[in-house]
Amino acid sequence: MRWRRVRSRGVIDVRGASRGGGARGLPLPSGMAGIGGGAGVIVVLVVLALQVLGGGGGGGFDIGQVLAPGAQAPGAGNPQPIPPSEDPQRDLKDFSTYVFVDAQRTWEGTFASAADRYEKAQLVLYSGAVSTGGCGGATSAVGPFYCPADRRVYLDLTFYGDMERQLGASGDFAWAYVIAHEMGHHVQNQLGTSDEVRRLSAESPEDANELSVRLELQADCYAGVWASTVFAEGDLERGDLGEAFTASEAVGDDRLQSRAGGGVDPDSFTHGTSEQRRRWFTRGYKSADAGACDTFSAEQL
Repeated sequence: MRWRRVRSRGVIDVRGASRGGGARGLPLPSGMAGIGGGAGVIVVLVVLALQVLGGGGGGGFDIGQVLAPGAQAPGAGNPQPIPPSEDPQRDLKDFSTYVFVDAQRTWEGTFASAADRYEKAQLVLYSGAVSTGGCGGATSAVGPFYCPADRRVYLDLTFYGDMERQLGASGDFAWAYVIAHEMGHHVQNQLGTSDEVRRLSAESPEDANELSVRLELQADCYAGVWASTVFAEGDLERGDLGEAFTASEAVGDDRLQSRAGGGVDPDSFTHGTSEQRRRWFTRGYKSADAGACDTFSAEQL
């Protein structure tokens, strides 16, 4: 993907706040494990199956469970960016910023064409653990997520390497898909879709998983709509779509459950199968129309 370095006040870098503060190398909650080999990989895949690319719900957990008493995880209220000359992740940070800004521009134009007002999201880059403005705390183990309470997408840039090592999803456009998916959750938040799903899930808990799947697949479709604008601008390069397809398939519930070593249980799906995730991303890309992403009216997902 062709891109350029841009600046944005909507990007909050708190990675520097974690250096020396104990945020790196934190113990994870019971039942989770860090990235590693052997049995650790299985546990990580289970975590990914539950958390990755699903941040529309804005979940999290009490950061006090993973920090020493009295310790504070860095939050977006005290940004301390790493100086560019000292930042080993500078290129990935700048690429992430570009994708975020470009997706934001796409949705701002889409809302404007419908005579609606778009409220911009923010992107928070953190390392190890972070406190959100309304969704509690989280460590890197939860993967990228969106918090609807503060309208922020949260990314630990080390997840880029995790995707390649643990999921076999590499490449810059695979990472772009991740960011575009989380921005899809921001669009859902603005349109009231997320609130409606939470309401319906509370009223009918037996339908909660299916509603979650429809919400996630719609975010995939929205990511495809953004990808169509990249193509229209001539910025897609050979292999980019393949990277996005691989990433969308890699985080399908069936693929993750299978790789985790257990049986595949469709009743427990919350994000959709590999085939569904790729298909809805493709639908958004080919249609270039957010109106084609109505997963809630579709009889066949």
